[in-house]
Amino acid sequence: MRAAPTILHLDMDAFYASVEQASKPSLRGKAVIVGGLGPRGVVATASYEARRFGVHSAMPMAQARRLCPNGACLIPRFTLYRAVSDVVMALLRELSPLVEPLSLDEAFVDLEAGGTAFDAETALETGQRLRAAILAATGLSASVGLAGSKMLAKVASEEAKPDGLLLIEPGTERALLAPMSVRTLPGVGPATGEHLRRAGITTVGALAEAGEDELVRMVGRSHGVGLYRWARGLDDRPVVAERDAKSVSVEDTFDVDLHDRVRIRGEVQRLADRCVERLRGSGHSGRTIVLKVRRYDFSTLTRSETLRGPTDDPAVVREAAARLLEAVDTTGGVRLLGVGVTGLADYTQEDLFAQSMASEAAAGDPAAAGGAAVPDAAAEVEGAAGPGERGEPAGPAGPEESAGAAAPGGSAAPVGPVGAPEGAPASVTPEPAPERRWPAGSDVLHTVYGPGWVQGSGVGRVTVRFEQPGSAPGRVRTFRVEDPELEPSDPLPLVGKPEPEARAEPEAPAGPEAPPRSEARPESAARPGPEAPPRSEARPESAARPEPEAPPRSENRPEPEALA
Repeated sequence: MRAAPTILHLDMDAFYASVEQASKPSLRGKAVIVGGLGPRGVVATASYEARRFGVHSAMPMAQARRLCPNGACLIPRFTLYRAVSDVVMALLRELSPLVEPLSLDEAFVDLEAGGTAFDAETALETGQRLRAAILAATGLSASVGLAGSKMLAKVASEEAKPDGLLLIEPGTERALLAPMSVRTLPGVGPATGEHLRRAGITTVGALAEAGEDELVRMVGRSHGVGLYRWARGLDDRPVVAERDAKSVSVEDTFDVDLHDRVRIRGEVQRLADRCVERLRGSGHSGRTIVLKVRRYDFSTLTRSETLRGPTDDPAVVREAAARLLEAVDTTGGVRLLGVGVTGLADYTQEDLFAQSMASEAAAGDPAAAGGAAVPDAAAEVEGAAGPGERGEPAGPAGPEESAGAAAPGGSAAPVGPVGAPEGAPASVTPEPAPERRWPAGSDVLHTVYGPGWVQGSGVGRVTVRFEQPGSAPGRVRTFRVEDPELEPSDPLPLVGKPEPEARAEPEAPAGPEAPPRSEARPESAARPGPEAPPRSEARPESAARPEPEAPPRSENRPEPEALA
């Protein structure tokens, strides 16, 4: 505990939802729910307007829709959230070198280490300046707590929400904590809270009066000792600038339980590749591969395998995950799959055995292809994974495999459809393009109307609202899902001017006197005709079409070419 409240805890208010409201002017002041939109989606964040209906984080999205039927349900846009978080964290590092991020929207700061605060008055001024700087840089509000310990600073920021600042003077912490619920303290979740409630302990004051011995008897020594200290306002944990990552993992929950074993293997391969991508992005390698499987009855199984050395090779991780899957019974169906890597290191020590097996596989030994990371005997290598389990054929490819492999790369000569006579052109049966998907909340760019976001899609149509941060609520347009003029886009910054071209484009066709887009193009082609009046008179005439003497449209098109 410190004698001065120089530990600051910052927590952005309803971060994901606030970012969505700031980037979409039509949603300001309205209920916004961010999370997975599928049947098994979960709420990540809800705006304060949605929380009035009972919506909260970790709630099933289906339940949130029932509680708040008029709320805007949007997918998360983590690219934008990380960009905004980087701006906020940079402002925190200007205050002190000791900044401990807890998530994208939450961090501790040691103000004394940065020389920006030494007492309550200077700490209060620093907190106010920080909130003003965040608002100016991002347009978002933040809550700040100041205290002499990390635990009390977090409690203060929670009490200050939303958009507030609270300072806990040293010496007043016990009186402040006493009437609060035991759930206020870190480490007291629903299960521990219910256990304490049954014992008649519902407030922090009652927790402190229970005594250390009683709490140790109820919840165990390590947990009981910590709870007793926190109930008395004691916390000596320092602010740690760099926290070492312990693991990297990815997981997916499926809308419908997976029963097909081949499909399950393919999903595990895909998750392994995503996990390695994140692993490399963090600059780490890992030694232990972990597979997580949640079955149809919500039972969760984890299996792990430790390699001889840390690796960031996607082939090694894929093959280890495939071996782990073989030990899991998925007969009843799978609702969630996850792949993770633990035992992280800052270097990669490739397994010599794995390298030799990879060399044998490259030389054409199909049995060696499955043993890149087997830590023990070669008996496990032979049955490790067959064709289709690792995402690549173990033996020579057949006609179908050869045809499918040449097309994506673009380096091989085009091949015709399977079973077609030799020399048949590749364009006889072109592969149908996959249907474009437009999830609600995603960013788009139209060649005419400019930047916007998807309000919804279905039955072959997508509805887009064209607006951007800082603008007035925009207009809504509906297009075919395959409209070539509509493309996915990167999110625009919350503060600052977007690209000039993107701002200038939408205004021209939005005027009430503008003709429909399907008629505007032929008119522009007909203007160079010999009978066209001067440009100053052509505009009103184009709005009054068709003219009595105007030729049919089918005869209008060739006229410019004839003049040329």
